[in-house]
Amino acid sequence: MPSNNCFYTLQDSRGYIWVATDAGVSRFDGKVFENFSVDDGLPDNQILQLREDNTGRIWFLSLNGQLSYFLNGKIYNDSNDQLLKLLNFNAVIVSFYQDTKGRIWFGTNKNILVMWDGKTIMKYISANVNRQFFNTFIHEDADGKIWAYSTGSVRIFNGSDFDVVEQADLPISYKTILSTSDHLLAYINKNGLVTKKNNNDHFEYPIDQSLLNSELGYFYMDRSKNVWLSTSSGIYHIQSDGKKIHYLNNMFTSQVIQDMKGNMWFTTNNGIYMLPKKSERLYVINKTDGLTSDVIKSLIKDDKDRFWLGFDEANINILDLKKNDVVKITLPDKKKYNVIKQLSFDSVNHAVYFASDYGLGRLNNIHRAVNQIDYLRESNDLIFVIKSFSLAKNKSLAMALSSGVVILNDRINKFEFSSLYLKEGADIFNNRSYCTFYDKDEHLWFSTINGLSELSNNTLYSYYKKSPLLTRRINDIKELNDGTIILATDGYGILFIKNRKIIKVITQRDGLADNICKKLFVKDNAVWVITNNGINKVSLVDKNAIVETFEYTNALLKDDVNSLYIDADYAYFATNNGLVYFPVNNSKAAHELPVVLISSIVNNKVKLSLNGSKHILDPSNNNITFYYSAIDFQNKNITYRYRLKSDANWTETKNRRLEFSSLEPGEYVFELSAKYNDSEWGKATLVKFVLEEHFWQTLWFLGLIFIIAGFVFYKIAVVVTRRQKNKEQEQLLLKNKILMLEQRALQAMMNPHFVFNVMNSIQHYINTKDTASANKILTGFAKLIRKNLDICTQSFITLEEELEYLELYLSLEKKRFGEKFNYAINVNPEIDKEETMIPSMLLQPYIENAIWHGIMPKEEGGKIDIQINLVGNDHLLINIIDDGIGIENSLRDKKGEHVSKGMDLTKERINLLNQVEANPIQMQIRQNGKSGTFVSISIPLNH
Repeated sequence: MPSNNCFYTLQDSRGYIWVATDAGVSRFDGKVFENFSVDDGLPDNQILQLREDNTGRIWFLSLNGQLSYFLNGKIYNDSNDQLLKLLNFNAVIVSFYQDTKGRIWFGTNKNILVMWDGKTIMKYISANVNRQFFNTFIHEDADGKIWAYSTGSVRIFNGSDFDVVEQADLPISYKTILSTSDHLLAYINKNGLVTKKNNNDHFEYPIDQSLLNSELGYFYMDRSKNVWLSTSSGIYHIQSDGKKIHYLNNMFTSQVIQDMKGNMWFTTNNGIYMLPKKSERLYVINKTDGLTSDVIKSLIKDDKDRFWLGFDEANINILDLKKNDVVKITLPDKKKYNVIKQLSFDSVNHAVYFASDYGLGRLNNIHRAVNQIDYLRESNDLIFVIKSFSLAKNKSLAMALSSGVVILNDRINKFEFSSLYLKEGADIFNNRSYCTFYDKDEHLWFSTINGLSELSNNTLYSYYKKSPLLTRRINDIKELNDGTIILATDGYGILFIKNRKIIKVITQRDGLADNICKKLFVKDNAVWVITNNGINKVSLVDKNAIVETFEYTNALLKDDVNSLYIDADYAYFATNNGLVYFPVNNSKAAHELPVVLISSIVNNKVKLSLNGSKHILDPSNNNITFYYSAIDFQNKNITYRYRLKSDANWTETKNRRLEFSSLEPGEYVFELSAKYNDSEWGKATLVKFVLEEHFWQTLWFLGLIFIIAGFVFYKIAVVVTRRQKNKEQEQLLLKNKILMLEQRALQAMMNPHFVFNVMNSIQHYINTKDTASANKILTGFAKLIRKNLDICTQSFITLEEELEYLELYLSLEKKRFGEKFNYAINVNPEIDKEETMIPSMLLQPYIENAIWHGIMPKEEGGKIDIQINLVGNDHLLINIIDDGIGIENSLRDKKGEHVSKGMDLTKERINLLNQVEANPIQMQIRQNGKSGTFVSISIPLNH
């Protein structure tokens, strides 16, 4: 707000709260204050009152007497509204009233009363010195009669003038009189509250003279005629039965109002305050009310409606709200029972059990004046760490310890155990445990580091073996009336289990405040849950989850809630700020859906009117910004959704400002709606606007462009067609050249030295009469020659054919060189060799080069690895790797000018293919470190 010194508060018909201060006016939507001052059009920054007429104008009554009003996002004053020049009385306006005929009456601080009917202005002045019109308040009764009340007289309007009515009882000031919506007049005189119905005055009840003698401001009266008084020492709520409640003690207050939802607003010289309506009001009991501390760790309620509260430093309090009484108990061992983190009531034996981290105890005979305290004893005085405990209806007690789950079968007669004599599977279940719970059938549920288990009739059922969700940490376990088990998990929401199956999981997606759930409480078959980010009430209706939020509690219940208890009327929470409670209903009340209000529309830095008409925007002003809000004074979590076209999808946002830039010309309907966390979407607010077309987007201009474009396209088509024919001829030439090169490559690939050496090998085997080896080589060589001839006419062959050709070639080389040469071919099994096409005879020149120039120069010989893999779904990657002397070393040691014709022709062929085809073949040749050569060829599979 512009200032803390506030004079007047008004809620307008749309729901906004307006505040008049000594530094301007503020409009409040529950989240943001929008401030207005003389820079925005106010005639004076000191605004004393705010009023709204039946057309929605917000009138500002200023200290300097000049009138102004706010309408559709704009402030009107005497510089932009001729009417306001006429409504200048050189006086401070102290009252404002619009009657049923639409006439507006202005009371002033001078002897002048003004009536304006929209066309003419009438001024009324009294010549009677004792009965002048100073500070007059106007009221219209149920019969349509106009009454004028001041501190000196009462008058009634006869149609043209005012007649004096004798009356002894008069209001203390113009601030202590009000007119209700049902035409009842109420005012405070020197004795108390008076009401007037038509001509009948009725004294309601007296008010303390000490209050009447204080500086009274504007007051409020409800339908039960209870009065809220603003005074120089705070707000007093005076009920008709005489009961009086004091708020804002010793604070100067000037006004009280009630908003549409029943919240009370107090105007003070230190800002404005809101007292929520009774159904959403939080109450706090803390150290100032007699509790030991503000920090409450645990909470239960006994059968006498007394609350038991656990604190730090071994303290327990018994709080009786009906008697407003606190009984304090301090345990002697403050070190062992430093934090009373859990309390449990045993209704059968009238005892209260309490636990700290290192001990468990029992208060017996809790309804007697003196309590007997028993402490759980470990027979060997061994230390045990308690996480939680649970009481069965019979005599059993189960504890979740850091070492496991321990069961006491008779907690009444034997309140002790021995860690050394516990039997696994009977009275102890090892592994670090977190919580225990006895259901109504006396079955024990517990969670350990492994997950959830159930002990039923001495049979252990391990849920964690069946479901991964049930292996997670569980912080609390409770049961619904129908036997459904509820689990509070540490990060996975709450789980519902029935018939040993998970039937429902509730998480943040369903409206839960947080997935980390700490404590549960079941009331009327609904589950209350404490999360890491607030509280929720969850109900299952026909297997559908209804998640309620209590967002007005966020300030006190968002963090540091330690325990809870829910009864028929109130929900109680043990927090680090005291005992917090609020009223609850047995059935979920229907939510009032939020209504979105557009507060401002800005088009290229110019504010547009909010009168609801369609906005016509210039095509150059194609940026528009919307400022909006849903009125909310309960700190609710509001989500908005919007769209610009009725057939478009909705977009959700948390922002309260939306900017659209670079919009295309056309008609738009901006739709905006909102919802709370647990509500449906509210009715959409609509704003229609049209972005006009540029002249070049009009039909006549587009027609002209179409004609010109048609002529230009015709000319271009002629040129393009001619070029296309030329390009096709060039491609034919390129393809012919490729075919020629393929033939030349074919001849170059079959190296004469290779043929000569194969023949020598055959002759050697014949001379040595090894006809079998000679036949094998001859057969392989014949197959290779035949294969060579088969594929020489094909530009592309299958990978299967290429591999068959390479296998023939490499096997012949292997027979020639023996153990000096080895090879391996590895093909990814995911490759379809019969469907994958590659350029024919692409690999042989590089393999031949690797054998002759890489491996053969080495005395010990070497190996070639051929690896064929997929890269993505669209490329074949072929790697040829040898461990020869290396290509760089080979080139350096080479003698003469010999050039590998096969490799050069293959490179030229690849370059030509890349010019013709859309996707290029990539090739890389490099030396692997000091020796060896790496050849990589990437072939697109769309060939």
